[in-house]
Amino acid sequence: MAVRDLDIGLLRTFLAVADRENFAGAADQVFRTQAAVSQQMQRLERLLDCKLLVRVGRHKRLTEQGVRLREYARRMLALNDETCRAMDKSVFAAPTRIGVCADAVDTILPDYLALCARTYPGMRIEIQVNRSRWLASALRRGDIDLLLELEQFDEFPRITFRTSPVVWISGTHFHHQQNLPLPLVLVDSPCVFRRMALNRLEQENRPWRNAFQTPTLAGVRAALRAGLGITPRTIEMLTPGLKVVGEELGLPTLPSASYHLYMRAGDNSDGARKLSELFIPS
Repeated sequence: MAVRDLDIGLLRTFLAVADRENFAGAADQVFRTQAAVSQQMQRLERLLDCKLLVRVGRHKRLTEQGVRLREYARRMLALNDETCRAMDKSVFAAPTRIGVCADAVDTILPDYLALCARTYPGMRIEIQVNRSRWLASALRRGDIDLLLELEQFDEFPRITFRTSPVVWISGTHFHHQQNLPLPLVLVDSPCVFRRMALNRLEQENRPWRNAFQTPTLAGVRAALRAGLGITPRTIEMLTPGLKVVGEELGLPTLPSASYHLYMRAGDNSDGARKLSELFIPS
């Protein structure tokens, strides 16, 4: 079989058609005319010698071969775009300063830092971990460039890049007698999980007591492992020594929580802009 070189531009348009299911929507996405999109799809089908799209009413649907190509195309475009970013020889004049909530710093942040290191080897990053209000004030003052937080701050532009289930967590050896108030391990106010848990328990008229209170997430983990009570947290907090509880205790379900990346309005610093782009969901 002769080797054929696939055009990244054709694959990008193909994915736009696959996502929008029509040439008009794809044309808007890739900034081309509908006629140009149609011509590109014809070229791609000739190149691969197979039918990729069929008309179903007003929509364009993928054939079996089209579905197969879509998976390869996504991987190829992702690698292409990562390669282009990695070859960027920009010299970052100053470190990019990120404020991070404690829940993210050792759970979801490492994967993004690894992606940043692969993509922009020359970027320097400084991390500051603190309470939500302090970090928001630091972003407002310009002491940090980006803020990774669970709390909502409407004054800043933001990217919502991850939503996680919130569950009740205890130590593996925790036991609770049903006739006693529920022992809670809580972080000092203000805390999104504290508000979430107390609101739901009050709605259910479920008795509870403050068994342990701490300003730090490390304190929460220590109290849970000691079997002092339970706490609400995102599923990422689960580590050896901890478990999900709830159904066996008759606890109410909790809403999900979203991680947001905040930036200052009008902040066009090179490092902050490029790093924030990595957090945009693909």
